[in-house]
Amino acid sequence: MRVISASKFKEQCLALLEQVDSDGIVITKRGKPIAKLIPLGTDSASLIGSLRGKLHIRGDIMSTGVKWRAES
Repeated sequence: MRVISASKFKEQCLALLEQVDSDGIVITKRGKPIAKLIPLGTDSASLIGSLRGKLHIRGDIMSTGVKWRAES
């Protein structure tokens, strides 16, 4: 994965957009990562279904838990 400073990214933005690969480019500011540039459709497609079997729903997700009577 390529790492580039924000100032370099600002200078070379259009060229970097054409060069970005599936690993992406990490953009740093003062040495700390602040953003990641990835091609559209690369990582987002792999997220679909990635939490299957890892989450468990507890209780009734369609209820607020507050009981009320509409005729009162």
